[in-house]
Amino acid sequence: MGAAGGAAALSLAGCLGGGSGGLSGEVVISGSSTVYPVSNAMGEEFKKANSNVGMSVDPTGTGAGFENNFCTGSSAINGASRPIKDSELQRCRDNGVEPVEFQVASDALTVAVNTENDWAECVTEDELRQIWKPDPAQTWSDVRSEWPDEEFERYGPATTSGTFDYFTEHIIGEARSHTDNYQSSENDNTLIQGVQGAPYTIGYFGYSYYEQNKDSLKALEIDAGDGCVKPSLENARDGSYPLARPLFIYVNRDEIKNNEAVRQFVEFYLTQSSKDIVSEIGYVPASDEIQQRNLDKFESIVSGDDAGSGNQSSGNTSSGNESA
Repeated sequence: MGAAGGAAALSLAGCLGGGSGGLSGEVVISGSSTVYPVSNAMGEEFKKANSNVGMSVDPTGTGAGFENNFCTGSSAINGASRPIKDSELQRCRDNGVEPVEFQVASDALTVAVNTENDWAECVTEDELRQIWKPDPAQTWSDVRSEWPDEEFERYGPATTSGTFDYFTEHIIGEARSHTDNYQSSENDNTLIQGVQGAPYTIGYFGYSYYEQNKDSLKALEIDAGDGCVKPSLENARDGSYPLARPLFIYVNRDEIKNNEAVRQFVEFYLTQSSKDIVSEIGYVPASDEIQQRNLDKFESIVSGDDAGSGNQSSGNTSSGNESA
C-alpha cells in the first residue's frame, strides 16, 4: 500500500545528506506500507551521513513484497506488518534466501469512520466481524438497530497486505475470510480519502496514517470484552488495545554478511528502533529488551557465530503480542 508521503516507490539514490561518507552500495527495501514510514525515515537519516549509498523504499504490501521482491532476491529487506508465513519462508529458502526477523516497532491498527458519524463511538470485535465477514451486514442498522438504515461503504487494504491478513485472522478468525464488498487499495492515503469522502464509510489502516489525518477522521474504540479502548501509542505499548500488533523487517542473511551498505544500514535501523524517530512517526518504539535481542542476533550473524543455522526467522510462530 501507499505511503504517507506518496504512493510510488521512493528512491533516495539522488538525495544528498549532510555528509558524503565513504560507504557506497545499494539498499533495496520492499514490503509493508505500515512499516514504510519507519523504513523511509530510517533511510533519510542514514543518507545524511552516507550520501553515496543508493536507497530505494517501495511500499508493495507485506505479501507482495515477500512474493515478488524479497524471496526472489531483488530486495534485501522486506517490511512486514505480520510474521512471515510458512509458505513465504519456504519460497524464500527455495530461492536461497534466508530471512532474518527483527521486530522494530508496534502499531495500533485503527478502525476509522467519517467525522459526520455521530452514532458509532465504540464497536465490539463481534460487530467488526459482522461488518467485514464474507457475508457481511449490509447496513449500519443491521449491526445495531439504533444505527442508521444506510449501507456501509467499506475501505480496506488489498489482499496482498499484511494489515489485511492480520485484521482478517484476528477479527474474522480465519485467514482470507473477508468480504469482497469493499474498496481495496495498496495505498493507505486512498483508503483515508475514501473514509473522509462520505458519511457512512468505515475503514482500517495503521495508526500512523490515522494520526496524520486525525482532524478529518474519527477513530472507533474497540471492545474485546474488557471495555472500550481507544487506539493510541500508550494503549498499544501496554497491550490494552485489542488491535495492537508488532511490526517487523526481514533481512536477507547473505546481504548482512556480504553487503556492507545493507549491514551498516540494518545496524543503524536496529539501533534507532528504540528512539523517538519511531514514536514521531506514530508507532511504539522497540523496547530496550527487544532492541538488545535484535542486536545480539545481528552481531551473531556478522561474527559468524550463528553458523548459518537457518533458524534466524521464526516464521508464523512469532509472538504477535509482545510489546515493543
